[in-house]
Amino acid sequence: MTDETTVDPDEATTLRHQTIELLREEGWISSPAVEAAMKRVPRDRFTPPGTPLEEVYDPYSAVITKIDAFGVHSSSVSAPQIQAIQLEQAEAEPGMTVLEIGSGGLNAAYLAELVGPSGSVTTVDIDPEVTERAARLLAENGFDDVRVVTADAAQPIPDLGDVDVVLVTVGAWDIPPAWTDQLTPGGRLVVPLRMRGLTRSVAFTRVGGHLESDSTRVCGFVPMQGTSHHDEQLLLVAGTQEIALRFDDGLPADPGRLDNAITTPRHELWTGVVIPLRELLDTLQMHLAISLPGFCTMAVDTDLDTGRVAPVKPTYSLAAVEDDTFAYLVTRRTDDMHYEYGVHALGPQAEKFAAKIADVLRDWEAHRRGGPSPVIRVYPAGTPDDQIPADRVIDKVHRRVSLSWPVA
Repeated sequence: MTDETTVDPDEATTLRHQTIELLREEGWISSPAVEAAMKRVPRDRFTPPGTPLEEVYDPYSAVITKIDAFGVHSSSVSAPQIQAIQLEQAEAEPGMTVLEIGSGGLNAAYLAELVGPSGSVTTVDIDPEVTERAARLLAENGFDDVRVVTADAAQPIPDLGDVDVVLVTVGAWDIPPAWTDQLTPGGRLVVPLRMRGLTRSVAFTRVGGHLESDSTRVCGFVPMQGTSHHDEQLLLVAGTQEIALRFDDGLPADPGRLDNAITTPRHELWTGVVIPLRELLDTLQMHLAISLPGFCTMAVDTDLDTGRVAPVKPTYSLAAVEDDTFAYLVTRRTDDMHYEYGVHALGPQAEKFAAKIADVLRDWEAHRRGGPSPVIRVYPAGTPDDQIPADRVIDKVHRRVSLSWPVA
């Protein structure tokens, strides 16, 4: 472990190479160019002084660099795994022009390595403290050619010109036109996009007048600030803080219909859908989000918990609402390596709604489990429905986002 003033360069180099080798073995790094860039740039030089090297080079952990007045993490150096995912998705090559939205310094340094001296990198952040730190660290580590700009990246960046890649390293609910107006035909946008409360790092290619995904990965990011910031809406069941349902795209039409749901007995149904402990749940989450119009997430205040609901994780459960009834997913262990999904439902239609959600889970098991993620397409707001192929359309301020399962 390092102290607050010194870093053992040999130990840092060893840990850096071990982390990158692990990411390569696990498939998060697949190209020699990304592997080389991540090996050349010392991650420890872009994290706060005194951060233990074991934390700096933990493959799956971010390093927090700023906490706001409310104790919320407002800036961080993403985990090496997440950085590797996005760098691979970006497909940045020598000579390209790249715009990074969300600064920190390290990712811009990786991008500068990938595009080389014939390319260019501009990194933008709304927070002057973040850009000052990024500019200083980039200069100290030999990346003086990276342009650092303090601005709201939802607006056009002056003197930028056309770009081949836009790489967003903050969580986004919408895609402002500025991110695509200067994107070259066939250019790539990589963005952690929030859809119905689920965030995926999506690699889009510009195809005519819309964007189309060719890669999606589960991820988590510090949310966007500025004019593109978007908060989820809370529905407090029965008006108390005990049970909160979070909706990403607007509350149900008549949320008051749920007021009496918790006065009814809780209906519990086990589905027979059994999965291994380490199975990725990307397609399961997306299948629920696509299939259930009232999809949301549920959180329970443990200080006020009366036991009326019994989630496995009080802070986060996949959930849904239909008229006067709500339901959420639960799990139980079947053996040391597997667990089964169940549904808890409350409200006048609890038994019927639980059965509906169980059918959605079984449909996932039969048709989507182990398969590809949905194709995500992004169109300008106002695009007519008949021009959007979709199993589910999500309306945002600037865009209409379509989710479509690939045709077998």
